[in-house]
Amino acid sequence: MQRYFITSEQFGETSVTITGEDARHIARVMRGKPKDKVIVSDGISKEAIVELQAIEPLEVQAVIVEHLTLSQEPWLQVTVAQSLPKGDKMEIVIQKCTEIGAVSFVPFLSERTIVQYDAKKEEKRITRWRKIAKEAAEQAHRSKIPEVEQALTWKQLKVEFTAYDLVCVCYEKENGKQLRDVLKPWSEQMNRDRKYRIMIVVGPEGGFTEKEIEEAEAAGALSVGLGRRILRTETAGMAALTCMLYETGEMGGA
Repeated sequence: MQRYFITSEQFGETSVTITGEDARHIARVMRGKPKDKVIVSDGISKEAIVELQAIEPLEVQAVIVEHLTLSQEPWLQVTVAQSLPKGDKMEIVIQKCTEIGAVSFVPFLSERTIVQYDAKKEEKRITRWRKIAKEAAEQAHRSKIPEVEQALTWKQLKVEFTAYDLVCVCYEKENGKQLRDVLKPWSEQMNRDRKYRIMIVVGPEGGFTEKEIEEAEAAGALSVGLGRRILRTETAGMAALTCMLYETGEMGGA
């Protein structure tokens, strides 16, 4: 069943109104007909199966058939901090990590970031990234849309580390701690009655400098490896996120 995110204001007592691109998608792309059913969610507290009534390209009216619980979200809250990569790689990271279960994304600039940061252009990119996150969340039947935050400098990102229970910096030269070495004992001690916040930090195409790794560890992060193979920057976050959710039981693991 197709899923759409709408605002809380679009929810009525017994009906909902779907507008904009979502209405166009129902009318033109899905060729929706009266009595077809879709799922709508405000990403906060309301989710329901609705039956389409009046269908127009700019507005769709539907009645609520069944209220649902928001149950598609992982209890482990993982943020992917990604050093800005070249081309459309950030779009791939956001799309795939949203499908896997990331709750938010933090683009940042590090020493070897190749992309030239332009604040004006970045606003347009963030708008596009948020649209990609929304579409990926709908496709994956997520209950919430992951947040895509404004780009930070490396210095600003390090300050954010204190807001997380665990910060893992993926480092291809890490010969000691592997991600599983950190996750296994950590997951065994977790109290599943509370939500934990974890950040995965991924460097750019050229990786992190040794100085950045030292600074990250001084700020409370753990440097971890992802095995013997070198992963591309757009692959590392997906791999680490999948390992984390598996090891903590979100993907059939512990």
